[in-house]
Amino acid sequence: MTAPPPVGEGLWRDLARQALARLLRAYGGDRFDRCEDAVQEALLDAHRQWPEQYPDDPLGWLTVTARRRYADQARSDARRRDREVRTALLSPPVEPDVVQSDDSLLVLRLCCHPDLPRSGQVALTLRAVAGLTTAQIATVYQVPEATIAQRITRAKRRVSRLGGPLPAPGHAAERITPVLDVLYVMFTEAHHTTSGAPPRDADLAAEAIRLARLLLRSVPESTEVAGLLALMLLTEARHPARVGPDGLLKPLDEQDRSLWDGELIGEGVALVERAAPGAQPGPYLIQACIAALHAEAPDTGSTDWPEILALYRLLEHVTGRANPTITLNRVVAQAMVAGHDAALAELAALEADHPDLPRLDAVRAHLLESAGRTGEAADAYRRAITATVNLAERNHLRHRLRQVLSSSA
Repeated sequence: MTAPPPVGEGLWRDLARQALARLLRAYGGDRFDRCEDAVQEALLDAHRQWPEQYPDDPLGWLTVTARRRYADQARSDARRRDREVRTALLSPPVEPDVVQSDDSLLVLRLCCHPDLPRSGQVALTLRAVAGLTTAQIATVYQVPEATIAQRITRAKRRVSRLGGPLPAPGHAAERITPVLDVLYVMFTEAHHTTSGAPPRDADLAAEAIRLARLLLRSVPESTEVAGLLALMLLTEARHPARVGPDGLLKPLDEQDRSLWDGELIGEGVALVERAAPGAQPGPYLIQACIAALHAEAPDTGSTDWPEILALYRLLEHVTGRANPTITLNRVVAQAMVAGHDAALAELAALEADHPDLPRLDAVRAHLLESAGRTGEAADAYRRAITATVNLAERNHLRHRLRQVLSSSA
């Protein structure tokens, strides 16, 4: 045993995912629910014991403990198997404890089983692979937390009934659409954490990028995978400028672009330039094209806003106008092209259809402030502050409100 190093949330998440993958390899996908419970119990043991005696091999310790917990569960379930089968279950032939490079993708694809409904696929995977809480997933999808909990429970029951060992996909592109959705939500949560304290989850962002790289290696011909990875890289490149010296969030038009990571921008733009020509437009590739236009512009004023507006309109069309957040972003681009009055009219129409849309009042406040309507902007900022649960965003909105009030005094 060695002195305990600091154990961050990212390490816990990574260890839990790898331990779960090992148990699934050993016991099969039909035991998903039981394997996940065993890993969670082992994590509780680790939280209690590691501060006093930190293991030399944390993953090995966690895996062995989880297997013991799994065995305890199986022994107590006398109704499911007789003694001989139970004994065989508790002593399965397993592979050596070597981390497989594709374990994470295998678990991703298991959770995205085609017999599960799409909502269940994504919710279950975000819990099992990304380690997100039901509250975080509910915030991303703008639905009640109880709804997400029900989706996860139903999906786990369905996976348990499917039976069979951990499935190796028939081909690399199998189940790719829900896998892409999971990675996108992982990365979105990393850069806009539910609580906002901290404003960014660096470990989760790095893991989402790592998995996207693995996925692109397995399906290099997929323009949507290339688009998602490019979007992640171009967004990650702006991170150094996203928080100012005062600790407040900096919106895109206020960021010091000299702080952006040129290497990540170069890699992201190169991916877009390779994937976009002749490609069938998909939501992730379109968003990557938008991010590339922002990344290549020296400042907000010289950004190609008409092209960005056109891309947002294409994105709305491709997604069937099912995502009001895309429309909200399109309204911002429209303000840069057609003026604030036209954008505010669009915003009112959007609010009529989606009155509880997050960030709607924040966007309205920004447009009103830009139009010089400071009194209305202050009211909108107050409403936005009340509706925002993210601490970092709330602090930013309070700062903007103080600026509006001081300018109108």
